[in-house]
Amino acid sequence: MEPKFGTWAQPAPFGGGAGDTFLHPLVAVVMVVAIILILCLPRKHVIVPLLLCLFCIPKGQVMVIASLHFTVFRILLLTALARLAAGGQSSSIAKGYNSIDRVVTLWAFSLMIVYSLQWMALPALIKCLGELIDSLGSYYILRYLIQDWEDVRRAIKVLVLVSLVMAVCMMNEQRTGANIFGWLGGVPPETIRDGKIRSQGAFEVEITAGVFGATLLPLTVLLWSDGRYRVIAFLGMVGATIMTLTCYASTAMMAFVAGILGLCFWPIRKGMRLLRWGLVGTLVALHLVMHGPVWSLIEHIDLTGSSSSFHRFQLVDNCIRHFGDWWLLGTRDNGSWGWFMWDTSNQYVAYAFTGGLSTFILFISIISLSFSRLGAARKIVESDRKAAWILWCLGATILAHVVGFFGIGYFDQVQFAWFTLLAIIPVAISNVIKAPSLQGQASIPDFQTEEAICESALDKSVRTGAPLTPWSRYETE
Repeated sequence: MEPKFGTWAQPAPFGGGAGDTFLHPLVAVVMVVAIILILCLPRKHVIVPLLLCLFCIPKGQVMVIASLHFTVFRILLLTALARLAAGGQSSSIAKGYNSIDRVVTLWAFSLMIVYSLQWMALPALIKCLGELIDSLGSYYILRYLIQDWEDVRRAIKVLVLVSLVMAVCMMNEQRTGANIFGWLGGVPPETIRDGKIRSQGAFEVEITAGVFGATLLPLTVLLWSDGRYRVIAFLGMVGATIMTLTCYASTAMMAFVAGILGLCFWPIRKGMRLLRWGLVGTLVALHLVMHGPVWSLIEHIDLTGSSSSFHRFQLVDNCIRHFGDWWLLGTRDNGSWGWFMWDTSNQYVAYAFTGGLSTFILFISIISLSFSRLGAARKIVESDRKAAWILWCLGATILAHVVGFFGIGYFDQVQFAWFTLLAIIPVAISNVIKAPSLQGQASIPDFQTEEAICESALDKSVRTGAPLTPWSRYETE
């Protein structure tokens, strides 16, 4: 069977897109300016033009060179990678190479290898290489750019600025029915479903725009914790809320609620293990007493009256029922399993179908490891409520993404919000953990930095399940 190109179900040349170059003159000018800034600005300021362009330029703006598709943000990522490669030792990532870095790297290569083997065609490999730049490339660029707590605040403030721009444009969509970014091209001029306008701004679809806003909210709460930036944080909360509501998508609203709920769990943070097992027990009990499987609860979630909740249920149901068809090398036959099954609007299912069980497990491991490291670090700083709250806000952000993954695949700009969060986590952990004086600690090798010691202690705790104390960092292997 020869692969066909141009749908979400089959591979497309280097990420797909237009058959010819489609680049608005204004976007071209902005891209050139951004390239100059990325190459010339000091490291700590590069993240500003990079994130602004990644989120505010539609993915459909693309240059086709020798039949290869280079989206504008892929060109910017290649520029940043070139700067990183030319920097030598000065281009090291923040706080050293850690366990999350390893799992993210394995996940990205697993997806590329399995998908390429699934199709055994050169265009599939080219597509995967392009997506590797988007995913792994952007992740390590953000790890390089976010080096300290000031960089974390700067990154969040840029995301707030993006949310304000998108919020204004998305409100204008609700008022006029026209998408301003549609004038540039790359996104539709309007999005209407069941008679309701679903604003999307510069994002590929309206749901990803809403999920971006929903997952930004806990980060704005984190920024609020720093009294110097409360005005910016408040504006970010407003922008995030407007983006969530104007996209008119149940997935975004559920992610928004999940983020708030995660923040509200703060008073019972010491009882989260009991809460998690209670949730598992509840789901098992429901599965035993319900007429259908417990995951059929998904089809009853409709917060807007125009949601495709039954489709989301069918995706999960078919993924489970056809486990034997996709576990080894994924599958390209999911389109024949039911109506609209080619549209894998669920990140977990998408990675299962395209990357097989290995990629699926590694993706779950990224989420699990991020939660575990934040939880382990929080126990160390439990006596410092402000430090513990910062880590808790990051955990709530992960929870918002986990819920968002159930309703949409992160195939456009929203993936950069996820990678930004993953890049922030190790920096935040190292920042809030304050080590006691190193005097008299002869057991600590001189070549180990404080960050490396903390990383080693956290990795050991996550691996063994052993409890952490403020002195655990000195008991590393």
